[in-house]
Amino acid sequence: MIKSIFTSNSTDETQVFASNMAKSLPIGTVVALIGDLGTGKTTFSQGCAKGFGVEDFVNSPTFKLVSQYDSPKGQFNHVDCYRLENPNDFLNIGGELLLNPEDGITLIEWADIIENIIPDDTIIVRFSRNPEFMERRVLNIEGWKP
Repeated sequence: MIKSIFTSNSTDETQVFASNMAKSLPIGTVVALIGDLGTGKTTFSQGCAKGFGVEDFVNSPTFKLVSQYDSPKGQFNHVDCYRLENPNDFLNIGGELLLNPEDGITLIEWADIIENIIPDDTIIVRFSRNPEFMERRVLNIEGWKP
């Protein structure tokens, strides 16, 4: 499995990295974001959406669960599993279609809740904080070749 590490010193750096990453993602890609509260998942999502061509403001869909945005490249599906209890909850909201996006990409925050049902070719981004530097985040990425 391809693995890489990106260290971000600010929210802007995280968004630029995610934007550049999104530009390389083909239709059908699923990106799983895993990390504690406040580690940068939504910031990453906003940058990824911008790189995919979404012009709307992207916010965390915690209460809505799924937000879908149109872009010239296709549909950007933004999912937040924080309020779900297990993979069955995800499947009950039509999750199988989100795991196989035919006309866009899917980005899933709190994907650890459904980690055992995500496709094998999912790009996994694990977020962590550097305790010595409050703004610094470390992103461990599996399944994506820069």
